[in-house]
Amino acid sequence: MRFRSSITGVVVVCGLMLISLRYIHAANRPPSQMSDRSRRTPVLVELFTSEGCSSCPPADALLVRLDRSQPVSSAELIVLSEHVDYWNDIGWRDPYSSHENSERQSAYAAQFGLGSIYTPQMVVDGHFELVGSDERKAKQAIENAVKEMKIPVSISFSLSDEKAAILQIETGPLPTSASTESAGVFLAIADDSDESHVFRGENAGRTLKHVAVLRNLSQIGTVNGTTGFSRNMKVDLDAKNPRNARIAVIVQGADAGRVWGAGLAQLSN
Repeated sequence: MRFRSSITGVVVVCGLMLISLRYIHAANRPPSQMSDRSRRTPVLVELFTSEGCSSCPPADALLVRLDRSQPVSSAELIVLSEHVDYWNDIGWRDPYSSHENSERQSAYAAQFGLGSIYTPQMVVDGHFELVGSDERKAKQAIENAVKEMKIPVSISFSLSDEKAAILQIETGPLPTSASTESAGVFLAIADDSDESHVFRGENAGRTLKHVAVLRNLSQIGTVNGTTGFSRNMKVDLDAKNPRNARIAVIVQGADAGRVWGAGLAQLSN
C-alpha cells in the first residue's frame, strides 16, 4: 500500500445498427417481474490505482476477478478502475492516469476523514473504503452495501454509427429517507479492458491488465426527493475500438458522497 499526502483543492469532475440493450436496476421490485440479473442490487466498486505503484497489480487483478465472477449473489458489481497521476514522477507515466481521478480520490478522503490518499484504494458505493487488494474486506463491504436502499437506474442504447452511441437514461427520485435533498447524476465512460507492457518504474518488465478503465466522468443532471432524471443523449466513443467501452450511470451525493443508484451498459456485448 502506497501513501501520498493529501491533494488540496478537492474537485469532483462534474463536469441505425439498432441493437438495443436495456439494463434496469431496481432493488425492491417483485421477484416475478425481475430476471436473475435485475434481481441483484447494483453496487459501485471503484479502484484507485497506478501502473507506477508496485502494490497495485494484486488489486488490479482482484478488480478483474470481482467483475468476472460477481461473487456476491445479491449484488451486481459495477466496477471502475480509476488511475491516479501522483505516482507518474517515479519512473513510469501511467497512460490511463488523470488528475481528475486523483481529485476524486481526494474528495473521498475528505468524506472518510482520512489524512492522506493511497494506492491501491477501493471504495464501495461511496460509503466504504479499504485497501484495494483485500478480497475479504471487499466482499464484506459489498455485502453491507447491498443492504442499503437504492433507486432504479435504466440505460438503453443503440449504436448510431461506429463512433457514437445514443443513450436513453432514466432514474427514479431519491427515497424519502435520503439524508440529502439532491444528488448528481453522473455519466462514466470506461474502456472495457486495457493492457500495458511496463518498461520502467516499480513494475518494470510486467504486463498489467485492467478492466473498466475510467476515461471520463461528467455530471449530466440531478435528482431530488420528488423528481427523477430522464434524458436522451449522444456519446462519442473511441474511434479506434468503439466496442471496447462501458457506460455507467451513477447517482451520487455531493463531493463524492454516497451512491444512491447505478446502472451499466457494456457495448462489448
